Amino acid sequence: MTQLSVQHNSVNLGQGFPDEEGPVEMKRRAGEAILEHHNQYPPMHGIPELRQAVAKHSAAQSGIDVDWQSETLVTVGATEALASAFMGMLNQGDEVIIFDPQYDAYIPLCVAQGGVPRPVKLNTEDWSVPHAELEAAFSEKTKAILVNSPHNPTGKVFSKQDLQFIADLCQKWNVYAILDEVYEHLVFKGSEHVSLRSLPGMKERCIRIGSAGKTFSLTAWKVGWVTGPPALMKAVASAHQFITFTVASSLQRAVAYGLEKESSFYEGLGSSLQRKREYLQKQLEGVGFRVLPAQGTYFLVADIRPLLKEGEDDVAFCKRLTVDAGVTALPVSAFYASSNPPKHLARLCFCKDDSKLEAASQALRKYFL
Repeated sequence: MTQLSVQHNSVNLGQGFPDEEGPVEMKRRAGEAILEHHNQYPPMHGIPELRQAVAKHSAAQSGIDVDWQSETLVTVGATEALASAFMGMLNQGDEVIIFDPQYDAYIPLCVAQGGVPRPVKLNTEDWSVPHAELEAAFSEKTKAILVNSPHNPTGKVFSKQDLQFIADLCQKWNVYAILDEVYEHLVFKGSEHVSLRSLPGMKERCIRIGSAGKTFSLTAWKVGWVTGPPALMKAVASAHQFITFTVASSLQRAVAYGLEKESSFYEGLGSSLQRKREYLQKQLEGVGFRVLPAQGTYFLVADIRPLLKEGEDDVAFCKRLTVDAGVTALPVSAFYASSNPPKHLARLCFCKDDSKLEAASQALRKYFL
């Protein structure tokens, strides 16, 4: 879709990266670190400054105490953290429960390590967790469940009730949880991000994955982190050693500074993004889309059935929208691993300049009205 967007010079609301970048001081410190510090291999687990900052951030933001020496690991972004988690934790044939729709890296990373994905579809009307279907997915073969909250692509923030239901099943079946929490600060007013690891009985079962790219809107840096109990961290680190080994130390130093000193940036993301979402939602509803509920992230999912032509599915619609209307969205069916995905949903990314959102809105009004 991005290639099609470039070809037709459309307003690209498909690709998920922000137009506004993070704190300038972090960039300055990254540059200075190259000149002021050595540029040889840093420690495999990450430099102490960043690991300590990650531990403090966990305690301050999620109420989860972390021993920085035995329970932290710095990775090349969250995707490498996921790859290391799957490689370190899975044996051939282990099943992993993953909610559909899902970030597109989950399935290939799981399968590459011999895992067997067990997708469970969220309810497409409101993205609620289907308790009966989820409970039925657990068995003696289940090694782990992957919980992405706040959730890409839906924007769902899992409620404490959702999480408690998952926690009870994990403890019943002796299952681990891999927590993709890269959007932990991108939560709207009235909602709260709660980590599954903070619930009783779950601290020793969970690893949490975070991302400087999402926390500071610096996606090119590819700095992520994992926190969890020492036994699981040892497994994840043993895989990390042979995937990437380490992470650019200059960027680590800048991220450590950011976690310690730039909290006002990431703590303000939710309100800033909520304003952009509300604007785009109003514009979309004005031309006939039905926008689904969400509590966080920078993604919006809309029901496109009122605007579909006869015989058209979400893929064809998104192509038409790009070519004819000049606005690019992504078909949500592309985010499903299970059979018979819905074909009536499109995802738009709203972490863009206001001028770009306005241009997209004008193009949609011109096309549909």
